[in-house]
Amino acid sequence: MSNQEETPEQAPKASPENWLSKKLPEEVPAEGPKTSETEAPQTSKASEPPESEPEQAEPTLSGRQRLVNGLWPPRLSRAQFIVALLLFGLGFGLAVQVASNSDGDGALRGARQEDLVRILDELDDRTQRLEEEKQGLEDQRTELENSSDQAEEARKQTVEKEKQLGILAGTVAAQGPGITLTIDDTEGTVEADMLLDAIQELRAAGSEAIQVNGVRVVASTYLTDPSGGGVSVDGNKISAPYRFKVIGKPQDLEPALNIPGGVVQTLEKEQATVTVERSDKIIVDALRPAKQPDYARSSSQ
Repeated sequence: MSNQEETPEQAPKASPENWLSKKLPEEVPAEGPKTSETEAPQTSKASEPPESEPEQAEPTLSGRQRLVNGLWPPRLSRAQFIVALLLFGLGFGLAVQVASNSDGDGALRGARQEDLVRILDELDDRTQRLEEEKQGLEDQRTELENSSDQAEEARKQTVEKEKQLGILAGTVAAQGPGITLTIDDTEGTVEADMLLDAIQELRAAGSEAIQVNGVRVVASTYLTDPSGGGVSVDGNKISAPYRFKVIGKPQDLEPALNIPGGVVQTLEKEQATVTVERSDKIIVDALRPAKQPDYARSSSQ
């Protein structure tokens, strides 16, 4: 070791500035291009767009204003337009249906409470009668299906059906419960169309056999007004009083004639006297000759 070297004890003490510079790291000189790892941050920084100027805050809209802006001006697609047309058509159809029902019910608005109750009872009776007919047909079908001798059962029903058709055709006499309708026309104002209305109303109420002054009423019956007064039924002239013998359910037949604006009220307006009598036994014995068809033949032959 040379004499010029100084020992640690002999070395001059560092000043505060020198001590701080020793503690701080030396400046790192700028280096050349670096690897991709160092370039990535610089590239991402360069690609960032410059900060835009702060936008002005949009005015706050109320809920009603947003709803108005969404509905107007209207922006309808083709599908929405088609749906709107379909809904309009449906609404129009419902309106027409409601209007037609209102017109049909207008005739009953002026009726009294007693008349409305009578009409409802008549409808209930008709419904009950149809239910009974339905039950009878179902019973016949069950008998045909379960009978051990279906041929014999079919023959019996054929005979019974023949009797029923004979009653409807007027070739067989009939008896049963029903009513007697008497129309006394002292003024001579009753015409054929009024009697025809009575026949149609009795048929609608479930009558099974009708006879007017000795003439059997069938499906082909027609009424006319001949010269000299009176009424002609199938070419047979009859005169007042007109007496209808009707077989059917009296509880259905009589209310059908007495409905508001029905047969009885129409005839009474023409100064005619109308009486309806119920009976447990009505005999309809006027017969029509069995007519043989000229051309029609049974398809089973």
